[in-house]
Amino acid sequence: MRIPYTGPLPPPIILPRNANTASGAISALTRFLSAPPSPRLPASSSSNGRTVLLTGAGISVASGLADYRGTAGTYTLNKTYRPIYYNEFVSNHEARKRYWARSFLGWTNLHRARPNAAHRAVRKLGEQGFIGEVITQNVDSFHPLAHPELPTLELHGYLRSLACIHCGNHLPRKEFQQSLSRLNPTWAAFLADMLETGALDSEHPDERRAKGLKSNPDGDVDVPDAPYTTFRYPACPGCLANPPILADGSQSSVRLDADGAWSPQSTAGVLKPAVVMFGESITPNVKLAAERAIDQASSILVVGSSLATYSAWRLVKRAKERNMPIGILNLGGVRGEESFYAETPADNDGSLGVRCSQSVDKILPSVVQNLETLAAAPAKADIPARQDNYA
Repeated sequence: MRIPYTGPLPPPIILPRNANTASGAISALTRFLSAPPSPRLPASSSSNGRTVLLTGAGISVASGLADYRGTAGTYTLNKTYRPIYYNEFVSNHEARKRYWARSFLGWTNLHRARPNAAHRAVRKLGEQGFIGEVITQNVDSFHPLAHPELPTLELHGYLRSLACIHCGNHLPRKEFQQSLSRLNPTWAAFLADMLETGALDSEHPDERRAKGLKSNPDGDVDVPDAPYTTFRYPACPGCLANPPILADGSQSSVRLDADGAWSPQSTAGVLKPAVVMFGESITPNVKLAAERAIDQASSILVVGSSLATYSAWRLVKRAKERNMPIGILNLGGVRGEESFYAETPADNDGSLGVRCSQSVDKILPSVVQNLETLAAAPAKADIPARQDNYA
């Protein structure tokens, strides 16, 4: 289940010690990615000899998107922020109107944003054979866009389409956005004005706040005191054409208002973003695929994530239980990180574990360059194998 961790995060543990600088972090990550599989992996392991990457919102900050816990993150600057939960969305018409109004305003910039240097570095790491698979918590679709040849598991789904909670029908977000504009001409005019004046050009919370807006992750823009109750949204076209049978065996009905918007008199036809909302469970097939990706890798590298959601944290815990070397590149603290490195030897040079607190878009491209240089001059490489030096 996707449940956010709201407790305080520990200060980052820096491993090895020289990883407290950008050059030290680059060197340590180079050693981590290029070291052979650890001899401490389970004897029954079917390791592919590659690293599995687990990414979070921090990798997309350089694309202009807001994150949760970074220095300018929503939880950092807005202590009262609370994302909508699945049960609230499903059961409350007014909550859905508020959600879709804010999403309507935020979608354009999210749709315009593109992968950054860190995503392109991931593609290179896949091409070089260091990364075997990516598991991302992000819903921005940047990973499959940046490296379609490198497998990506979108742990929490994606915002590029919607899914009906009644019939399972999927609908492209672009088509849904057009329907929202048609049903809400006043809101559409407001959005057009904000786009024309550049009010949405920045995802930085301070800049948005100066313009009377509050920006949050996943394309959410809050306009204080906005009349959200006036917002309307369309019904699922699949349910409209063929109303499904409900769980109790009764026939559902989908009703529209005079302009074609979903009516609260309906018993089906509710669309939600194709993401795993907070409080919603990850599907069993995605859960199993994530576990399989961990089990088939020889090490795990966390990039741009504080592991504040249990669905991500448990994957690193699984890697730890399998004695896999763990690397973390994230600005600020990470949930439970002290337990991940409790047994890492003091003389570790990075091949047995890395923890650095640096900007992802600055570090990963340099790591790629380092690895390319080493590959071009293997005789000069000074990357020792992972030793079994645990106490």
